[in-house]
Amino acid sequence: MTSWTAEALNTAPNSDNKIHGDTLAKKYGFEGGLVPGVTISAYLVHPAIELWKEDWLDRGFANCCITSPLYDKETFTVDIDDSNKNRLNTTLVRSNGVVSANAEVSITSELPYPPIRRGDLVANKDYRPPEATMAIWKNLQKEGCRAFRYTWGGNNPLIYLKDSKNLPELLQPELGGFSNLSFLLGCSNWVLAGNGYMNAWLHLQTISQNYRSVKIGTDLIAEMKVNDVYAKKGHEFVDVAVDLYDEKDDECVMTINLIAIFKLRGM
Repeated sequence: MTSWTAEALNTAPNSDNKIHGDTLAKKYGFEGGLVPGVTISAYLVHPAIELWKEDWLDRGFANCCITSPLYDKETFTVDIDDSNKNRLNTTLVRSNGVVSANAEVSITSELPYPPIRRGDLVANKDYRPPEATMAIWKNLQKEGCRAFRYTWGGNNPLIYLKDSKNLPELLQPELGGFSNLSFLLGCSNWVLAGNGYMNAWLHLQTISQNYRSVKIGTDLIAEMKVNDVYAKKGHEFVDVAVDLYDEKDDECVMTINLIAIFKLRGM
């Protein structure tokens, strides 16, 4: 397979991050609500799952960078460079020829030692975070962040294509499928937003390492620490490390390094 084509799905049109809705996105000069970066990342990794299947879910690596917007119902193509048998380089190209994102995806031959769960306080469902500022992130970097609980599955599991039958079989929820990257990286977005309220904000890059596949019905605990917070070209950025653990045995299933703009220039 040298390319893969599909129709984009905005998986978060009603998100608290209103950049995924048409009204605010157009205010910032976009054509409409943005397809989430975690969903774009799932598109970039889709060919690797088709190729390596559960082996990638158990020990796959992905470095996904979002460079420009993708919109709901837009046709896109993921170009695949498989010249290296142990790695795929994938590029998502919009129907107008503009590159939206790229990734390096591979199988890790020797997994790094997994992190150990710290036992961060798990937030209550009614917890309301403070508004995200440079000072808030720096304080969380010093004092620590709240953890959050997420469950893969349920009545409306998050998938990255409109029709689940177009997912690889091992990811189809109705077949008891494993969790997909849109949901797992979504956990890093949600725990970030759970610790600091942001609207609007942009997901830019994730570097993730799988440690094992996540079965349907699994309860995950997401723990986060702030690596850095800084300003560049008028935007304000936050860099965080998120570790996902199976609550049943506290074993790590994925590590994620997320970089995001938490405050857009001019806000």
